[in-house]
Amino acid sequence: MAAGAPRIFVSHLSGIAVFDPAGDQVGRVRDLVVMLRVGRKPPRVLGLVVELTTRRRIFLPMTRVTGIESGQVITTGVLNVRRFEQRPTERLVFGELLDRRVTLTETGEQATVLDLAVQQLPARRDWEIDKVFVRKGKKAGAFRRNKGETLTVEWSGVTGFSVEEQGQGAENLLATFEQLHPADLANVLHHLSAKRRAEVAAALDDDRLADVLEELPEDDQIEILGKLKEERAADVLEAMDPDDAADLLSELPEADKERLLSLMQPSDAADMRRLMAYEEHTAGGLMTTEPIVLRPDATVADALARIRNPDLSPAHAAQVYVCRPPEETPTGKYLGTVHFQRLLRDPPYTLVGSMIDDDLQPLEPDAALPVVAGFFATYDMVAAPVVDDSGSLLGAITVDDVLDHMLPDDWRETEYHLEETAGEVSADGA
Repeated sequence: MAAGAPRIFVSHLSGIAVFDPAGDQVGRVRDLVVMLRVGRKPPRVLGLVVELTTRRRIFLPMTRVTGIESGQVITTGVLNVRRFEQRPTERLVFGELLDRRVTLTETGEQATVLDLAVQQLPARRDWEIDKVFVRKGKKAGAFRRNKGETLTVEWSGVTGFSVEEQGQGAENLLATFEQLHPADLANVLHHLSAKRRAEVAAALDDDRLADVLEELPEDDQIEILGKLKEERAADVLEAMDPDDAADLLSELPEADKERLLSLMQPSDAADMRRLMAYEEHTAGGLMTTEPIVLRPDATVADALARIRNPDLSPAHAAQVYVCRPPEETPTGKYLGTVHFQRLLRDPPYTLVGSMIDDDLQPLEPDAALPVVAGFFATYDMVAAPVVDDSGSLLGAITVDDVLDHMLPDDWRETEYHLEETAGEVSADGA
């Protein structure tokens, strides 16, 4: 559904078909998974419970839903077929929120929830519940119909849902920190007790936990991953940037590493194995295997659509790499790079093959960290391609990957002390 599209009442989603991009039906919607938030903030929709043709129920994240229209759900086609397991902070809309007794904040009257409406937030891929359809009066019994007035109110217009009212421990903590940047949430987790850290990590959704793990010290990463069920640990590793996941896997005992790799999607596991084959402090060990790759006959409009993806970091979105097919790394022949600024200067129909920057030599996978850092400093780059002897693009390195490996191992522990020291120097007039 495009941003700004009409809201959808969840009763209209029950049982509708779910299709992949090729038009093949993969299952039907059986429920929606949401996370309640502190205060009167609308709940965030995490995803859908989809029943496959085999009767297995799986979780489909909303980030993999590309459209909800004409009584059907369209997905990216990438589905994790592991059985759905509800987490402590998650609520099922059909199973737990509908038919609930709530109180209207304006009048204090009791009402029963008949339906809920969801809407996609503008310019984002997030969805939330924003409206509640209720019937006033006492709840009808088995032999008595409730003929009370029905009305639709804002989520904030009722009480009876919030995490404070339900007394959820880890859920309340998570809702409090919901708006934190992953690096800041990682700092909070690092200073929690091991028990509390495990509780919060278990309650985070896979994508959020993956983002947070990437910002944690190595010891915390290993501790948290070790306390997750193996199937979920594999899911979280798949959600991480490939280079970060490969670094984490490299620190595990060989048996644990192989077991997790066997549980991952074959393509993701192949990427991890390829990255782990390189020395850690080389270009191959630093790169991600998922840069934006386009064919030379792609247009500026195609390129801008790819870099507009909100899941991409600014560094990854700074440029696209033009290659002959195949477009998955390792690609066909690497032709050159097109920078974001150049894309903004040319008409949408311009072919990216006609605007390639091929002046700079790409990095070789065995280039040592000082060489990589010197390349970034010399040419003022925020990202750089890594190409093998055959001319195929293997991946790309971003400047944050370089900094992560050049800073001291305990830099996350000292960053706030650095700020304090800077303040003291300024106060002394030095």
